[in-house]
Amino acid sequence: MASSAHDRLVDVVAAAVEVAAEAGEAGTYTDDVARTLTAVVGKVGARIAVDVEVRGFSSGWQEAIDLAGGGSLDGARVLRMPERSDDIDGGS
Repeated sequence: MASSAHDRLVDVVAAAVEVAAEAGEAGTYTDDVARTLTAVVGKVGARIAVDVEVRGFSSGWQEAIDLAGGGSLDGARVLRMPERSDDIDGGS
């Protein structure tokens, strides 16, 4: 089973190429077969991209919540913004 998004997409493309090759050998490869395989790879690729984006957002959000709650910084540099504008200019 593929673990990374890249591996998953590679598996799908490899399967599509295998199906295309088998159809070619059998003499049944047509424009419709090509369009269908292209659509399958496109749909799976889009789903993988959405999944990766959601995971990236989710992990970034969890990291932000941990930091806001006083969690471990693990080497991150966090700059806190002053709460009031007079903290910036010395109260003038």
